[in-house]
Amino acid sequence: MDTMNRRRSGCPINLTLETLGDRWSLIVLRDIMFGRNRTFRALLAESLEGIASNILMDRLKRLTENGLLTRCGDPRHKQRVVYSLTEKAIDLVPLLAVMGSWGLRHTPASTELSARARILEDGGPQLWSEFMDELRHLHLGAPRPEGSARARMQSAYEAAVTA
Repeated sequence: MDTMNRRRSGCPINLTLETLGDRWSLIVLRDIMFGRNRTFRALLAESLEGIASNILMDRLKRLTENGLLTRCGDPRHKQRVVYSLTEKAIDLVPLLAVMGSWGLRHTPASTELSARARILEDGGPQLWSEFMDELRHLHLGAPRPEGSARARMQSAYEAAVTA
């Protein structure tokens, strides 16, 4: 049995952690969910945490192998690959929202980078669901939802940056 298929235990928390891999995997998923970057070069250039190119490539590969991302060629640029979230990744929105809420309460998070987390916390499960529908539209081709949770989060971020 190879290491990709070997699991330490059947505990759902352990299995989730083994699927995600490490903190970089969540950061990459965060950047694809909340940002507009979906190519290797854009994810690398816009990384707030300064991810190294070899780590980014490894995490994109791991997330794709674990069914959290898909990749396809960019019709506008022959050598560019565009990454998209799968339903499995979109299902992580509530987890990331709760992690953001915890970080708001227990860490010295910056005002600017807390703006989206505050919107998600204030909006609760209803907003999480709206955001997930929007991600399904952007990444899976589902119908466009009426409102834009992303636009609300982006506006809050921009207001925090200019304050």
